This record gives sequence, C-alpha cells and structure tokens, in this order.
Amino acid sequence: MTVEFRCPYCGRRLSADSQSAGAKLKCPGCGQLVETPSPAPATAGAPEAPPSEPPLEIRFPKQPLSDDRIDMTPMIDCVFLLLIFYVVTATFAYQKSLEMPPPETESAAPAKQLEEILESDDYIIIRVDKESILWVNESEVRSRQDLLAKIRAALQAAQDSGGRRPSQLIVLADPDARHEAVVMALDAGNAVGMENIRLATVPDEEF
Repeated sequence: MTVEFRCPYCGRRLSADSQSAGAKLKCPGCGQLVETPSPAPATAGAPEAPPSEPPLEIRFPKQPLSDDRIDMTPMIDCVFLLLIFYVVTATFAYQKSLEMPPPETESAAPAKQLEEILESDDYIIIRVDKESILWVNESEVRSRQDLLAKIRAALQAAQDSGGRRPSQLIVLADPDARHEAVVMALDAGNAVGMENIRLATVPDEEF
C-alpha cells in the first residue's frame, strides 16, 4: 500500500510504501528529512481527507543599521547666524581725506606766494620743524589738544581785534618732519572748521 503526503517544508507531494511508516525520508525538493506518516484507516463511505498544508513561513525584512554620525547642520546654522550678527553690529571707521592743490608750474611763483601768505591776516600758520615739533603763530604745541586750543585762540584773537575771522590755514613742514606730525596739523585744521587748508614744504632754516 502506498502512502501519499506532502513535505511540510516545501509542500511537494511525496509518496512512500506503508511499510516505511515512521521512517524519515529525504525530500527531493528541499532536501529536508521528512517523517513518513502512518496510513489512515479506511472508512467506508468517508471522503478522503485533504492533505495537510505546510506551515506558513513569515519572513521579516532586514532593517538597516542606524547611522551614528553627528548631524552638523544645526551647528553650521549657528555659525552663520553669529556671522550675520557680527557683520550687522560692526562699526567701520571712515578714512578722512583732504584735497591737496596742484604744485605751481613756475619756480618763482611758490616763494612769492608764500611771502604774501605770511604777511596776510587771513591765514593761521602752523609750522612743523625737522624735529616734528609744531608751532602755531610762534607758540610751541605740546599735544593735540593743545594744538586745537591754540588754533581756536588764534581765531578768537583775530575776531576780538576787530578783524575778520581767518578762513584759511597753511602748514609749513620741514622735509625731515615726520608724516604723523604733518597729518595731525592738517586734521586739527579740519576739526576746528577751517574752510581752506594748504600744505607747503619749507626747510627749517627758512621759517
């Protein structure tokens, strides 16, 4: 008598001799060892029971491993916000400049014009000697504040004497004077509101 059954692993239909009931046979489909069932007793008029279905196999998808790297996006956003804050709140210093007149073309013209300026009452004269010491109308200057005070005093003295307020300032600088001292004299004239500021290079011996 032949016993027919299905492999519980792959569902393939198998058959074996009833005498080998309880023995384990190798399934030719999946290679698993399958126990041969005992033949069911025959029942008159009873329908043959359907073969048992193999167990349902459930497979879960493999989940990828989580990424342990640090997300740098929030940190970069903070850096950009700080950069924008510093740019908006920063203060910039503006460079001041004075327009300088072009040099005279004739050799005798500058000396003659300088003599006229020295004799005129419309000028305040600041001298810068070769030791970079400043003089305002023959009065030595000790500091920048002293320079501003002496220029204002010269302006006030001209008004008190009945003359008109000097509107021009000329800086006579020795060629060996430091650039810092000359610039301080020019800035002082601009700070007190002089309308016209001029610069001339004159040796210390000609002061």
